[in-house]
Amino acid sequence: MNQKILDMVSEIEAMKTKLKQEIAKEETKAASFRIEGGSVIFDRENLQKQRAHMKHLWAWFKEVPLIQLMTAPVIYGMVIPAVILDAFLFVYVRVVAPVFKLKFAKRGDFIVFDRHYLGYLNFFEKLNCVYCSYFNGLMFYAGSIAQTTELYFCPIKHAKRVAYGEEHFSKYLGYGDAESYHDKLDALRKKYTKS
Repeated sequence: MNQKILDMVSEIEAMKTKLKQEIAKEETKAASFRIEGGSVIFDRENLQKQRAHMKHLWAWFKEVPLIQLMTAPVIYGMVIPAVILDAFLFVYVRVVAPVFKLKFAKRGDFIVFDRHYLGYLNFFEKLNCVYCSYFNGLMFYAGSIAQTTELYFCPIKHAKRVAYGEEHFSKYLGYGDAESYHDKLDALRKKYTKS
């Protein structure tokens, strides 16, 4: 990849970081909360306002169509393969990381449970949020592990466009670059593994 493209990728990454910081500041200010010791703390007045907007269970159940309630076993049944995947990922990271000196992302950076602090959610809404936080976080965590593994074993861009990970593939080696593949592969592995 030429230097101009690498510079553009670096600029985009820097702007993404700045944007995330600004959004986080704005959201924290608007919602009036702080994080202490991993817990989200709302001021008393804000929490009372939130609770005033909570839909109590009876009203909530009356609004949910029966057909949607009937899908709950299918949706929540996915937690079984998710827990199995989570267990396999746990073993995978502990076995593969030390052997290949790979730096895998932390599970806790992906699976975050904090929506239950919101006063305007009833019990079932909080349960839904816990499920979605776990399941979506786990899928992104699994994707991160797969990307780190791919970056070590097969860091070659696809000839065809894929619908994910543009910034991820910017680190990869060019498709069809046979002459310099092995030299660049060694350099890439040194850059993205633990010393």
